[in-house]
Amino acid sequence: MAKKQVAEKELEAKQAELQDTEKKVKEVYESEADSLSIDDIKSSSKIADPNDFDWDADEKMFGNYSKADREKMEEMYSGTFNSVTKGEIISGVVVTINSKDVVLNIGFKSDGLVAVNEFRDMPDLKKGDTVDVFVEQREDENGQLVLSRKRAKTQRSWEMINEALENDTIINGFVKSRTKGGLIVDIIGVEAFLPGSQIDIKPIRDYDVYVGKTMEFKVVKINHEFKNVVVSHKVLIEDDLESQKVEIVSKLEKGQVLEGTVKNITDFGVFIDLGGVDGLLHITDISWGRIEHPREVLSLDEKVNVVVLDFDDEKKRIALGLKQLSAHPWESLDTELAIGTKVKGKIVTVADYGAFLEIIPGVEGLIHVSEMSWSQNLRNPQEFMKTGDEVEAIVLTLDRDERKMSLGIKQLTPDPWEKAAERYPIGSKHKAAVKNMTNFGVFVEIEEGIDGLIHISDLSWSKKVNHPNEFTKVGEELDTVVLELDVENRKLSLGHKQLEENPWETFETIFTLDSIHEGTVTKVTDKGAIIALPYGVEGFVPSKHLAKQDGTTLKAEEAAEFKIIEFNKDSKRIVVSHARIWEEAKAEEVAEERATKKKEATAANASVKKVKDSVEKSTLGDLDVLSQLKDKLEGDALKAAKKKVEGK
Repeated sequence: MAKKQVAEKELEAKQAELQDTEKKVKEVYESEADSLSIDDIKSSSKIADPNDFDWDADEKMFGNYSKADREKMEEMYSGTFNSVTKGEIISGVVVTINSKDVVLNIGFKSDGLVAVNEFRDMPDLKKGDTVDVFVEQREDENGQLVLSRKRAKTQRSWEMINEALENDTIINGFVKSRTKGGLIVDIIGVEAFLPGSQIDIKPIRDYDVYVGKTMEFKVVKINHEFKNVVVSHKVLIEDDLESQKVEIVSKLEKGQVLEGTVKNITDFGVFIDLGGVDGLLHITDISWGRIEHPREVLSLDEKVNVVVLDFDDEKKRIALGLKQLSAHPWESLDTELAIGTKVKGKIVTVADYGAFLEIIPGVEGLIHVSEMSWSQNLRNPQEFMKTGDEVEAIVLTLDRDERKMSLGIKQLTPDPWEKAAERYPIGSKHKAAVKNMTNFGVFVEIEEGIDGLIHISDLSWSKKVNHPNEFTKVGEELDTVVLELDVENRKLSLGHKQLEENPWETFETIFTLDSIHEGTVTKVTDKGAIIALPYGVEGFVPSKHLAKQDGTTLKAEEAAEFKIIEFNKDSKRIVVSHARIWEEAKAEEVAEERATKKKEATAANASVKKVKDSVEKSTLGDLDVLSQLKDKLEGDALKAAKKKVEGK
C-alpha cells in the first residue's frame, strides 16, 4: 500500500507539471498570435490543396493490414517481452535509482519498482547492475509491476540453507545480536539461532565478542513449519580437532610434561586444554597440601605445566598432575622430628573422629578425638577446635615411609589420673557436673579428665528411678561420694544417695505388715498403680487391690487408706492394698453375724430341750387339761367360721 501511495503521488505531480507546461506553451502561442496580423497568419499557414489529396488511398489498402499480417506483427511485438509469472524469481537490470526506489527492467511491458532500502547490503549498486527479484504482482491497482528483492533473497537463502543441511556443507553468516542462550545469525536475509553450547568447544563466558563477526557455520536443524534454523560453529572446530586428538594421544607418554590452558574449573578438578584434547587434573593432584576448591590454586585461562599420569587411547581420557612436578613435602620434613616432639600447625579438616593438623604444606597429622582430652567421655572434635585454628600438639607416632603421623594435644597437660588415688579416696565427697545419661546411670565429670558413673540404683534411697532423666538433667551439678576407684582402668564409681543415711532401717519400723496408712495414687499402669506414702516413700498397688467397696477402682490423684501387705528392705519394695481393708471389714461383719445366729440357734435348742424334758415329766391330769384346752380352741374356731358364713 505504501508503494501504491508513493506511485499515485508521483503520478499526480507529473500531471500537475504537464498541465503547467501546457499552460505556459499556450500563453506563448497566444502572445505570438497577438503580435501577428491576419495576413501573416494566412501566409504562414500551409493549407493543402484539396486537389493534391489521394482519395483512393483506402482502396490501395494504405494503412490497413490483412489478418495474417496483423497476427504476425502481434507475434513479433509480443516476442519482445518476457513472460512473467507471480511468485517466481527473475533477473532485472537497474534502469535508474532515486531516493525512494530502484527502477528495474525485467523485459516486461512495464518496469518494476523496488524500495531502495531493500538494497542496503549493496551500497555500490549502480545503473546497469543485474539483481534477482521476486514477482509479487504482475499488475497492482495502478497497473504497476510489484517486485521484491527481500523476498527473492529470503527464498534463495532458504534454498541454500536446505541444500547445506542435505549436503552437510559450510555456509557463511553474520552474527547480528545476542539473545537468551545464544546468538542470532543472519544467513543472507534468514535469521538463524546459534546456541551458546554450539559456539565453541570451550565454555563461552562473553557472547558479545562474537557480535558483528562473519563466521562459518553448519546447519544442524530446520523447522519448516515455524521457519526456524539452528546452526553450529562448534562442529567445524570438532571436526578439525578430532584429527588433532588422535595425533596428540598417539604421542602421549606417562610422565610427559605438557603445557595447557585452564579450560573449566569444577568442584572435583580442573579441565586442561592441551591443544585440541582435554585432560582432567583432579583436585587431589593439584597440591600436596589440602585444598577445599581448585580455585584456591588455579584460575580460568591460566597457562600451566602438567604431567601426564595416565591416559586411555580408546576413550581419549587423560589424567594429569600438577603437584607431581614438585618434590613431596615429606621428603623435606625436618629429620630431627621424632616421637614426643612438640609441633605447631593449622587445622585444615575437622571430622567426626578427629582433626588434621597441617605442620607444613603437604604434611599433616591426625589428632584423634581420644587424644584431645583426658576425659573418657568422648565428645565431638568440633567442641575442641575448628578449621583454621592454630594448634600446638605432641607427636605420638611417626612413619616416614607410609607418610603418616598421629598427634595429641591432651599430652600437653599432666594426666589427672596420676594422683587420682590421693585426691579422690573412697568415701570422699565431691561436686560433679552431669555430662551424659544412659538407662543404667549418669556420667559425671569431677574435673577435666576425671569422669565417674553414678548407677541408677545409687541416686535415691526412697524414690524408684526408672531413668536418670527423672532425677536430674545434663548440665546440673550433683553432690557425690566416691564408692570405688580403679586408677589402672581409669574407672570411678560414685553415689548420690550415700550422702544420707539409709531411711529404710526406719521405714521397717513404720510400714509394718497389716499397718494402715494414708496415700495418694500418683500413676496408674496396666499392672497396678504407684502410691505416694508418708515420708516420701512410694508403694505399689496391684490392679486387683485398687477396687473400692462401691465396685469402682481408684484413679490417679485420688487419696485413700492402704494396708501394707509386703515390705522388703533390701529391694526397697512396699506393696499395699486398698481392697484388703474393706474386704476384711466385710469378712468380720459376716463372721459376727454368723456367731450371733449360732448363739441364737444354741439358745433355741436349749429351750426346745427344756420343753421336751418338761413334756416327759407331765401327768395324766396335765394331759386332760391339755385336751380340754384343745377342745375349747376348736370350738372357738368353729363359732368364728359360722359368723363369717352368716355375714356373707
